[in-house]
Amino acid sequence: MITLLTDFGTADAYVGIIKGVIASHSPTTPLIDLTHHIPPQDLEAARFHLLNAFPYFPRGTIHLAIVDPGVGSQRRPVALKLAGGYLVGPDNGVLSGVCDRYPVQQAVTLDRPTYWRTPNPSPTFHGRDIFAPVAGYLATGIPLGALGTAISPESLVRLDIPLVKTNPLGLEGCIQTIDHFGNGITTIAAEHLGDRPWHLLLGTTSIPQATTYGSVSPDQPLALVGSHGWVEIAVNQGNAQLQLGFNRWDRVTLLWT
Repeated sequence: MITLLTDFGTADAYVGIIKGVIASHSPTTPLIDLTHHIPPQDLEAARFHLLNAFPYFPRGTIHLAIVDPGVGSQRRPVALKLAGGYLVGPDNGVLSGVCDRYPVQQAVTLDRPTYWRTPNPSPTFHGRDIFAPVAGYLATGIPLGALGTAISPESLVRLDIPLVKTNPLGLEGCIQTIDHFGNGITTIAAEHLGDRPWHLLLGTTSIPQATTYGSVSPDQPLALVGSHGWVEIAVNQGNAQLQLGFNRWDRVTLLWT
C-alpha cells in the first residue's frame, strides 16, 4: 500500500491528481491518506506525523511525503528503503524523523526521467511529476536501485530538533508540535521516564502527572504519555494551548517527585 502525507489540503485537486498518477502505474494499490492538513511548508510538523505513523503499517508500505517548500530548487528528490518500508519525498528533513529512529538500508536520488511522469517536470509540482510516479513504480515491484543513483544515508538532510537534556532533577525538553485538540506534544519520550513519578513545569506553571485525561477535573491541566509515546500537555475537555498560552519550541522541564 501507499500512504500519503502532504500540506495540500483538500479544497483543491492536488491530492486527487497525485492519486490519479499513482493509479496510472498501479491501479490496484491501496492508498491511505495520513493527512493533507500539515500547515503549509511546515517540515517539522510533517516530520513528526510521518514518524508517528510509520510503525503502524505493514512491512513494505510505501510512504509518500510531500511537504516541499524548496520544490524546483537544488534540494534532492529521494527514495529510501528501510526494514519497515519505503519513504519517497524531498530531501529537506521531512523524512528525517523516521530515518533517525529506523536505519536506512538503501537511498537513491531520483535522477532517472524514465521513472518520472514527464522528462520535463513542472518546477512547482514534483509531487505529481516525480514522487507520485516513483511511488507507483515501487508498488509494481520496480527495485529501488533502478529509480535513481545511490547516495549515502548519512548525507540525508536532518532537521535541527532540540535534544532532550538530563540533569539530576529531571529532564529538559520542548514542545515539538501541537495537535488538533490543542495538546502540546513534547520531545520527552516514554523511554526517558522509567518508573519514577514526575510533574512538568511550563514556565512557572506546575502540571501534574496523569495516566488519562479524566484523571483531573474538567478544565484542569495535566501531563501524560500520549498514545504516540511522547509526554504531552493537555487540559481535560479543553484546549491546553489556548488555556496555557504555549507555542511550539517552548521549553518544558520534567522534574522527578
